[in-house]
Amino acid sequence: MTIIDKTADVPAPRGSDDASGPLLEVRDLHVEFHTRDGVAKAVNGVNYSVSAGETLAVLGESGSGKSVTAQAIMGILDMPPGRIPNGEIFFRGQDMLKMSGEERRQIRGRKIAMIFQDALSSLNPVLSVGYQLAEMFRVHQGLSKKEAKAKAIALMDRVRIPAAKERVNDYPHMFSGGMRQRIMIAMALALEPDLIIADEPTTALDVTVQAQVMDLLAELQRDFNMGLILITHDLGVVADVADKIAVMYAGRIVETAPVHEIYSRPAHPYTKGLLASIPRLDQKGQELYAIKGLPPNLLHVPSGCAFNPRCTMAQDICRTEIPALRPVTEQDGTELVGRGSACHFWKETIHG
Repeated sequence: MTIIDKTADVPAPRGSDDASGPLLEVRDLHVEFHTRDGVAKAVNGVNYSVSAGETLAVLGESGSGKSVTAQAIMGILDMPPGRIPNGEIFFRGQDMLKMSGEERRQIRGRKIAMIFQDALSSLNPVLSVGYQLAEMFRVHQGLSKKEAKAKAIALMDRVRIPAAKERVNDYPHMFSGGMRQRIMIAMALALEPDLIIADEPTTALDVTVQAQVMDLLAELQRDFNMGLILITHDLGVVADVADKIAVMYAGRIVETAPVHEIYSRPAHPYTKGLLASIPRLDQKGQELYAIKGLPPNLLHVPSGCAFNPRCTMAQDICRTEIPALRPVTEQDGTELVGRGSACHFWKETIHG
């Protein structure tokens, strides 16, 4: 992952159509919501990229800006009250924020698809799942009803829904939560997009079904060589799936790292707290760790580092200066590839 230092004067290179370059680049993205009580700054200068076949996990508590960033990428933000005052979103070298509504619609579904976290509310309850899957092929590929239905059945088979041919006319409420999530995955895959954004795809599923859904996503990604952005608050879900991780807090990315390095050596106190809060088998009977306090109200984000009211390492500088996302190094100064931390005391955190 390229770490962009916003204090630098030289701009990072633009996206390109080169197949070896990233599929998606988000650059200095800002999203705000204008309300009666004031302006809520939901996303504040987010930068990340995803390449073909790569999985980026975006982590953080509710309200950190993960889903709002994804909605901005998809072009499905409610505007107003939402507004994008600054930023660029490049898909294969083209800035989607400068596209017309029709041009965005041509990309949405065909090139970039999204899996929403609540399958039951995302699916139409009065239409069969087969009809909803087939509609993608009828609208976008002009297939006949018979051809579209056959493709819908094949998709249901592909995501391992038992007896797909017999169940194609069933309605969403007739499926379990795990099966509904598989249907959502099938809908996202229908037009074979280059990139899928999965927003909390395992929410409200039991642990066994979570593992099945994540294994399915990983398998399909390998088969289609798709880029995948996995949005979650659960570090345990992404360990065996993601290639790299971006941790968000109060609308900013506070740490980036290859997946296994972030588990062994976090470089931000917030990431360290998230890791400490994961239940462990070797701590049976012990009280679970919890980060004190609550995420900030985005209408009134604390000055300096937004995490400072909850941070055990906070000092005066943390309450006055916003730390930039800077490269992380070994103690001898060797830069760690793909690693960045937005913390004044990242050295003490990773090397302490």
